[in-house]
Amino acid sequence: MRLTHRNPPGPSDLRESGMTLLELTVVILVLLSLISILFIGARAWKKGTDRTGCIMNIRNAQQAVRSYQNMNAYPDGVAINMLTDIMGANGYLNEPRCPSGGEYDRVDEIPSTGVLVMWCSLAATESHVPGDYSDW
Repeated sequence: MRLTHRNPPGPSDLRESGMTLLELTVVILVLLSLISILFIGARAWKKGTDRTGCIMNIRNAQQAVRSYQNMNAYPDGVAINMLTDIMGANGYLNEPRCPSGGEYDRVDEIPSTGVLVMWCSLAATESHVPGDYSDW
């Protein structure tokens, strides 16, 4: 029979499995950083979709006025009432609402090509304006 000699338990033998407070803190900080990046990205995405929705509203209103103009053979400069002639129950377009809460201002006559029929009050601050509308 052979006896084996064993050393007394040292610090490495007494360590239990698990995470230290420092390791746990680092993991929490990394998770919080990733979550904050996610929220920033989601906010930017929402802002972009609101801008696109607003531009599409302006485009649809422009097309509705051009359709009204073509169907009635009106030249540029003819007075129109956007709410009764173009929008509403029997009109070409339902009254649009800006997704970001802006207000739309409208012209009171059929504009010439390249002039917008309506524009958003957030055009200056949130870029709620089409990039190129010269052929509208």
